[in-house]
Parts: sequence; C-alpha cells; structure tokens
Amino acid sequence: MRLKIEDLNVRVDGKIILENINMEVNGSEVVALMGPNGSGKTTLANVLMGNNSYELKSGKITLDDTDITNLSTDKRARLGLFLSFQHPPEISGVTISSFLRSIVNLNREKKLSVIEFRKILKENMEFLGIDPEFSQRYLNEGFSGGEKKKMEILQLILLKPKIAVLDEADSGTDIDALKVIANGINKAKENGTGILIITHYQRILNYVHPDKVKILINGKIKKEGGKDVVEQLEKDGYQALDN
Repeated sequence: MRLKIEDLNVRVDGKIILENINMEVNGSEVVALMGPNGSGKTTLANVLMGNNSYELKSGKITLDDTDITNLSTDKRARLGLFLSFQHPPEISGVTISSFLRSIVNLNREKKLSVIEFRKILKENMEFLGIDPEFSQRYLNEGFSGGEKKKMEILQLILLKPKIAVLDEADSGTDIDALKVIANGINKAKENGTGILIITHYQRILNYVHPDKVKILINGKIKKEGGKDVVEQLEKDGYQALDN
C-alpha cells in the first residue's frame, strides 16, 4: 500500500499555494506533516481527496498503482483513501450506528448483519472510551471537539483504509482525549493503514511516533527527516527553517 505525490503544484485564485510537493506514505507507516498556519497543510489534504475548489496545475497522485489525480472524491475513498476532517461536520437525522454500518458495508462482498456490526462497533467504542449510547445519537450533533475527533478515529479503525490523511486530529482535544486518539491511530497503523498526520504541534507525536517528518512552510517542503526534525522545531521554531 502506498500513496505517492509527485511534483504537485496547486493554485487558488491564481496564487500558488503548494509548490513542487513530493511525498510518499506507505502502509503501516506514519508520516508527520507539520507547519504553521497558512502553510498549505489543509490545502494538501483537500487536494489529495479530490476537492475541486483547488486548481491542480501539475503533478500526479497515485494510490498503489492507480493514478487518482483526476478521480472524484468518492472513487478515491472506495480505493482506500480516507480523510479525517479538521472540523468534522454535524449530520442531523443520521445516527452514528446506521452511518458507520453503511460505510463499512459499502465495499464488502459479504455485508455485516446488524448484530455482527453492533458487536464490532461496541468493541471499538469501548477501546476509544466512547459511551455506547452515542451510537444512537446523530453524527457529531452537539459533540465536543474531542468527541468529534474520537468519532473520526472510530471511522478510521472500522474502515481500515489503505492510507489515512488526518488533518489536525489533535485540535480541540484535552490530554485525555489526545491519548485515546493516539491509541486509535496506532491501532490503525498496526492494522496496516499508512498514516499522513497533519499537525501544528509536537504533542501528538509524543504518542504517535512518526517514521518520517516533513515541514511545510509557505507551500514548500523546507525540511524532512525523522523525530530529530520535531525536536529541532520545538527548540528553534518554524521561523528558523524558513530560509
């Protein structure tokens, strides 16, 4: 399993947002993409999932051996690409249980029965410390920031995608929720999913240890390496790398 990004250049309203982005994320691997506000991190997440609000000037995106550069969002998802939203939407009238069962069964030849699915759902909700009663609530409606992020990670674990793009999975969370979310990400990695985790801060990387780290500033990859890059960033800040 591999997501490969080659020479990606993206514009919005004629302005270059991402320039010559090259990156690979392999199965059972964590790649951390860090950068300050406005650096282009969320733009990259949206482009990877096929958001046509962004103008892709050049470049190529492949998932395994399939060129997904011009595929629609739903086709990318069916091929195994997953995006965890920075701000997960609320969907009134759709219960968590029915929503998750629908998407889990989408690509399965043998569909899970209601009883089979409820057993799997309960096990994973318990693993993430989510009250089982939440399964009958409407998706994200009235949820706190931490609860919404847990729901995103619950989807990640249940779907077992090839590659997951996690856009600021740590935002709006307290330390307890952060640890739970990190445990969920680590479980997804153990299941074989490749993880691209997008974040501002080091704190989640204390619990989810990245195999590779890339620093994005003003739309360009300014530095890459291992955990040592994170340590340098904490010491010197983003400004020291912007040269």
